[in-house]
Amino acid sequence: MKILAIESSGLVASCAIVTEDTMLAEYTVNFKKTHSQTLLPMVDEIVSMVGIELKEIDAIAVSAGPGSFTGLRIGSATAKGLGLALNKPIIPVPTTQGIAANLYGAEGIICPLMDARRNQVYTGLYRYNKDGFSIVEDQMAVLVDEIIEKVNALGEPVTYLGDGVEAFATILKEKTTVPFSFAPLHASKQRAGALATRAIELYENGVTETAAEHEPDYLRLSQAERELKEKQAGEK
Repeated sequence: MKILAIESSGLVASCAIVTEDTMLAEYTVNFKKTHSQTLLPMVDEIVSMVGIELKEIDAIAVSAGPGSFTGLRIGSATAKGLGLALNKPIIPVPTTQGIAANLYGAEGIICPLMDARRNQVYTGLYRYNKDGFSIVEDQMAVLVDEIIEKVNALGEPVTYLGDGVEAFATILKEKTTVPFSFAPLHASKQRAGALATRAIELYENGVTETAAEHEPDYLRLSQAERELKEKQAGEK
């Protein structure tokens, strides 16, 4: 089985090709280019480098949200286009689960944090145990104080990762009362290889959809939608 993984939920653009036991290629860029400029050339590059054709791919994994509205739309459109053209299923991976997979096998609680603005984060709480990946609390959009309270209430060591660590490092250090650490640089942001690791588990459990069915999970309204809603409420 070969899976093509696409990650574009944040500033990082990443794609990978994996089998059940090998990562054949991964291409990750965290720089100032838009995902519309980078994703398809990156896919072409890794396909060429490993000497396969896209039609040999069995499924396409994509970061399904939450995250950047623009990034998710670009990733979704890329996955849908490839899925429709190749007649391949989509594996929708919740973004925070894909980020948590960076710390596969880590002890304690894994807490991905994505800066969602307005002092909010996209987050979730996960751990690895003898049965593998475990969801303590699945992804949510909450105030950063709220997720810290949840972490403290569990009373276990926690590892924070994601771009929200940079945005909220001070408050995390001040208010986390359990032992905590921040993930190292190579495992701190979205990576298609980690996304693919989680995608394989989901695929084996029958979590797939057609390319036509796939839509991003934004988890909350976009800024434009929120402003329109507030404007309409003010006019009543």
